[in-house]
Amino acid sequence: MVTEANRIDRRFAKLRSEGRKALVTYIVAGDGGLENTVALMHQLVASGSDLIELGVPFSDPMAEGPVIQKGHERALEQKTSLRKCLALVKEFREKDTETPVILMGYANPIVRMGTEAFADALKEAGGDGALTVDIPAEEAGPLNELLKARNLCNIFLLTPTTSDERIAEITRLASGFVYYVSLKGVTGAGHLDLDSVRANLARIRRHTDLPLCVGFGIKDGASAKAVSADGDGAVVGSVLVSAVGESADAAAKDRLGALVSEMRAALDA
Repeated sequence: MVTEANRIDRRFAKLRSEGRKALVTYIVAGDGGLENTVALMHQLVASGSDLIELGVPFSDPMAEGPVIQKGHERALEQKTSLRKCLALVKEFREKDTETPVILMGYANPIVRMGTEAFADALKEAGGDGALTVDIPAEEAGPLNELLKARNLCNIFLLTPTTSDERIAEITRLASGFVYYVSLKGVTGAGHLDLDSVRANLARIRRHTDLPLCVGFGIKDGASAKAVSADGDGAVVGSVLVSAVGESADAAAKDRLGALVSEMRAALDA
């Protein structure tokens, strides 16, 4: 029986004890060059990120808006694969043994590798969990059990249109935290409805004690602070991927650092 807490659980317990909100940051592995990804991950942490979602590039990233789609395309041009993503996590762990890292992507690369092989490789690399956008709850059981057996978390998405019945079903499977999609649409969209966020977080909270983090449409410190007021943290992606895509190698770290520092300061204010 596994008794040691997963890094994700430890991080949220620490944040709660400090009365702080989580800042979850997303970049695409290989975007900006495979050789630069680990340095960008370390920059995220140095600037105040609590957890990293490392995007596994895929040719049809259906949940992503145009900014992150282009990040996936740039990463695929670098020949970034799931195995290379796992190697990046392992390299990151050489210097950082505490920051939780989640691989976020789509089912096809995992199925192609084999779900058990993937779970073994994720554990061996030092990853902490997976978020697979296009595996519905009805089909998540086998991968869920493989991850759970290795003390890895399976992160699930909930949306404004998720029914109470499905919330109950999904939160029963979920571990680590629940990712609440703040709006209808793809990543990077706007028009946050804070009243809707508040109401839906309350609805989800009736079904689970897991931390609730809000993503999609978070662009700066003000929006990160606003959406996390009734939850446990904010997930930021498109604005960071945009910074990587628009920057030369040396400038990408500085732009990421400035963006994340501003959000961290706002969350802690």
